[in-house]
Amino acid sequence: MVLSIIAVQPALADDVLCDAEQLPDLVSGFFQITTTLGIIGLVVVWQADSLMEMFTASPDQKRSLKQHKRSALKSAVILLVLGPLYTVAASIMGLPLGDCINLVPW
Repeated sequence: MVLSIIAVQPALADDVLCDAEQLPDLVSGFFQITTTLGIIGLVVVWQADSLMEMFTASPDQKRSLKQHKRSALKSAVILLVLGPLYTVAASIMGLPLGDCINLVPW
């Protein structure tokens, strides 16, 4: 009896998470909003750094600005790759939200 409850419980949890009225849409929407804000942030940082590079005379400051632009670009790439990677990995590993939540931002 106890073994059947323990064995059935994870399957019930999967159904509850996917059948929750707004949970999958809420998580997908949150991921899309944060991805969009991350891309907008990248554009703002990139443009601001490019503008500051035009008015900077010191080679050290220019190098620092280029490094900042590279780190902003890396962050945006991670943000764009993380959602689809989780979606694929969750489906393969059979994670509860892998089948009912789409984290692909486009």
